[in-house]
Amino acid sequence: MKTQRTTVAIATAVVLALGASACGGSGDDGGKSGEKGGKAAANAALTEIANKSDKKGGTVSYELSDTADSFDPGNTYYGWVQNFSRLYGRTLTMFKPAAGKAGLEVVPDMAESLGKASPDAKTWTYTLKPGLKFEDGTPITSKDVKYAVERSNFAPEALSNGPTYFKAHLEGGDKYQGPYKDKSPEGIKSIETPNDRTIVFHLKDAFADFDYLATFSQTAPVPQKADKGAEYVKHIISSGPYKFESYEEGKGATLVRNPQWDPKSDPNRPALPDKIAIRFKINQVTVDNNLLNDSITTDAAGTGVAPQTQPKVLRDAKLKNQTDNPYASATSYIGLNLKVKPFDNVHCRKAVQWGIDKASVQEAQGGDPKGDVATTLLPPSVNGYAKFNLYETPGNKGDLAKAKDELKQCGQPNGFSTTLTARSDRPAEMSMATAVQASMKKLGINVEIKTFPTGKYFTNFAGVPDYVHSHNLGMIMTAWGPDWPTGFGFLDQIANGSAIKPSGGNNVQELDDPQINKALNEAIANTDAAARAKAWGEVDKMIAENASAVPLIYRKNLLLRPRSATNVTVDQAYLGTYNYLLMGSAK
Repeated sequence: MKTQRTTVAIATAVVLALGASACGGSGDDGGKSGEKGGKAAANAALTEIANKSDKKGGTVSYELSDTADSFDPGNTYYGWVQNFSRLYGRTLTMFKPAAGKAGLEVVPDMAESLGKASPDAKTWTYTLKPGLKFEDGTPITSKDVKYAVERSNFAPEALSNGPTYFKAHLEGGDKYQGPYKDKSPEGIKSIETPNDRTIVFHLKDAFADFDYLATFSQTAPVPQKADKGAEYVKHIISSGPYKFESYEEGKGATLVRNPQWDPKSDPNRPALPDKIAIRFKINQVTVDNNLLNDSITTDAAGTGVAPQTQPKVLRDAKLKNQTDNPYASATSYIGLNLKVKPFDNVHCRKAVQWGIDKASVQEAQGGDPKGDVATTLLPPSVNGYAKFNLYETPGNKGDLAKAKDELKQCGQPNGFSTTLTARSDRPAEMSMATAVQASMKKLGINVEIKTFPTGKYFTNFAGVPDYVHSHNLGMIMTAWGPDWPTGFGFLDQIANGSAIKPSGGNNVQELDDPQINKALNEAIANTDAAARAKAWGEVDKMIAENASAVPLIYRKNLLLRPRSATNVTVDQAYLGTYNYLLMGSAK
């Protein structure tokens, strides 16, 4: 989701150009500032702020088809939660809340400046702004940031959802047992806090993208005395403009203003609404209808309206003017698990690559408005993308002859049976899974579809190797966007062996190829931006040759902004969702 600033700008320009050409909307906001029903046209929020307003007050209301993986800043990985968590958790750095390409600029948040790197990019130092406070008035110190990183990266027994970059790259990260097991007061020695405002990270190797990593919610401070492990989610201590008034597991939450937040130290958060409300477990079509009726402000997931709703929106000129159709900088794909037979055989994996009818998958998930057929894992908007297609077929409809030849080579000439997983509350993903099932049937591959809820998909099922192996989950439907907009920010957590975890993992293929691991780690240590960008495309091709990931769709979101929503703009840093920090409501 998330190296130099100039290359980020180039990647963003590609995204915005593609998005603008896809629907040909205007960026002009014809409504008065903050007026309910501003007359912004289709795609107005791609490059500008639609229905601008500086009016404070009211309630911004969200709905979601399932639940969050977690609102705990140290235990979440869904892009929309990373976006949402900025309302109550400040981080060392952040993506600038702004329209267009400016939204991919990394700026200081709690820190006074971007990180100060040593010449070899192995040591990074940040100094906190003075006077920062938690919601209870307690001063925020560098030790609270260090503790947040320790708990989020080194305690998988309690917090298993988030990425593992700090663990993989800090000196001693492979040995430190985390704050729940290691009770020593100094914690991990490679994070130093020489005073209450200074934090220093010592890395094993150069890490040129570290300022991007510092945007992650894992650097949002956590007071150790308030931490209850997995139970911390029930009483999160805010460092941002909002705090939790209530939270009900599986039902929703209400956030209100945090009086200890100082806007003078935080020029990036306008904090327009007085209250933020979110409801979970609302059927996606109901969420869509509530957007159409203007009874909610936004769909929290930010993945766009359901296929059932799409025709209604696009055929009505007024409703279409309320839509934005950005590329999500994300790829939908199928992970073929290397530990589940027969996908331990590369030829069985290649049979799926050749046999899949991607054109039917694209149509099933909503056609062109929801994305383009993918041939690579890296989407075109990510710095390092290289265009190639190792499994090119006529019209993207598959090549049965080549697929059947691969089946012979893997000793399964008559096909085999396996299981495909999908998220039950995502209608588009369910439709895609059905199309995949039909493709495979033509090959003699019998696919049983098993569905799981989004909120627990990775923590309990598809991201848990033991569960995957014991339940024969050979094919795992997933989608991925960059943690930051470079090839490393996209590929590392889904293709590096170090990212395989007991639960909450995103390397669903369990890909642990020494050459791929080496290529990823060597490239991120290279301080030459051009060389890094070239390396990401080469790694992507190595993954394609391994055949354990089947790219399906470069995703687009058909978003709908209700007429009462103000300050609406697409946030490319968070996978083409709307920017939740800027959003307000005219109600």
